[in-house]
Formats: sequence, C-alpha cells, structure tokens
Amino acid sequence: MHKPRLGVVVIDCQGEDPAAYEAFWAAALGRERETDPIDPKYRDLRGPEAEIGVLAPAVDHPPRVHFDIETDDIDAEVARLE
Repeated sequence: MHKPRLGVVVIDCQGEDPAAYEAFWAAALGRERETDPIDPKYRDLRGPEAEIGVLAPAVDHPPRVHFDIETDDIDAEVARLE
C-alpha cells in the first residue's frame, strides 16, 4: 500500500508587503523566517524538525491556507481521495 502523509501547511500571502505577512505568521507560530531563500516568492517558516513544515509564499490570488499531501504513489493517492 502507498504511503500518504501531510507534507506542509501553506499559508498564501497576498498584498503590497508579503514580507509583513510572513513576519506575522512566523511570530504567531513561533517560527523563524527563511533568511536566504532559493526562490524569494516561497518562504519556509522554520520550526522544530518534529513539527509539520509551514510555507508562506507570496501569491497573486486571494490568500488562503491549504495542505500539501506527499505520497510515494500519486495515482493511488488520487484514486483513494476521489
């Protein structure tokens, strides 16, 4: 059987100053902002290794929160969720 798991929580940040939203969520969740991201649009809010990952990307659409599911078999996971 395939292995699905919750990968990260994604908090989309829209607005004139996405860095301010990232700073808010980092402080609210007790995490540190990524200081030197590979892609400045996607910020990893770093926390303890044992906790779920949190991303705070800058987006062009209305803000939302969603979960990214990871799996070792995408087709099986799609079928299971459908």
